[in-house]
Amino acid sequence: MPEFVCEDCGTRESHENVDTLKIMENVHKNFCRKKEGKDFSYVHRDSDHPSIDAERETDDKGNPVLKK
Repeated sequence: MPEFVCEDCGTRESHENVDTLKIMENVHKNFCRKKEGKDFSYVHRDSDHPSIDAERETDDKGNPVLKK
């Protein structure tokens, strides 16, 4: 089965259809984290801006749910 291994992050993707694998590869290249665990959001987050959903910003124990 054809597969693709990202040189930057090490992610391995495979698919029976070569054309589909090429599409998967292109999508991965656009959203690759470069390093495992690194943020990959393209949305600018201003740390001084109040949360949009303050009720669900933290879990029951007060730990933040989202990375900032």
